Amino acid sequence: MHILLTRSLEDCSEMILKFQNLGHQVSNLPLLIIEKLNYKEINFSDFKAIIFTSANAIKFLDIKKIDKECLCFCVGNATEKKARSVGFQNVIAAEGNVENLKELILQNFDKKNGKLIYVSGETISMDLDQKLSKEGYDVRRIINYRTRYNEKFDENFIKALKSNMPDIVYVYSQNSALSFLKFIKIHQSETLWMNTNLMCIGEKTSSILNEIKWKKIFLFNPGEEEFLLYKI
Repeated sequence: MHILLTRSLEDCSEMILKFQNLGHQVSNLPLLIIEKLNYKEINFSDFKAIIFTSANAIKFLDIKKIDKECLCFCVGNATEKKARSVGFQNVIAAEGNVENLKELILQNFDKKNGKLIYVSGETISMDLDQKLSKEGYDVRRIINYRTRYNEKFDENFIKALKSNMPDIVYVYSQNSALSFLKFIKIHQSETLWMNTNLMCIGEKTSSILNEIKWKKIFLFNPGEEEFLLYKI
């Protein structure tokens, strides 16, 4: 099968190799550009636990002064893997969505134990800090990166893609879906996706792309990409 991955090459290189080793053709169309944002210096020792809803939040965080044994909550497996790779040892991960992460925090962290710090991008799918505040938690959110749409694509790549449309495309966020929709319209490929299966994280992400006619639409959590191949 021809598989289109829409994350940055850095974030999906392992998956590209995995799919290629399974005998599939893989194309890469990075839909978002990630930019680091500066934030005021923070005394992380004031907080009893840290929350991450993306691997990018960890990537752009200055971790030198953070106790790696502090309790660390992650939204899913990919974020957990990134957290452990930089040294965090006490990591608890949800199953890939922020609502599950909120419940995980409620179950595993007593609000009487101290303050939480939530590190995230500028755009988030759910105001986790506000939701936790309503539950009585003391939460501070810091923003250390932003995403913007990628608008520069190689014309030869686009031509090759149109001549060999993918059987499957994976889309990982609402921002990615909006960028993808813009890409489709700019390059006038609206009618070319009828035999492509669209894989999206969450209904909100898939609903953005509903105006395009797909073969089928599937919802998935990070880590289920290979499993979805067998549902086609």
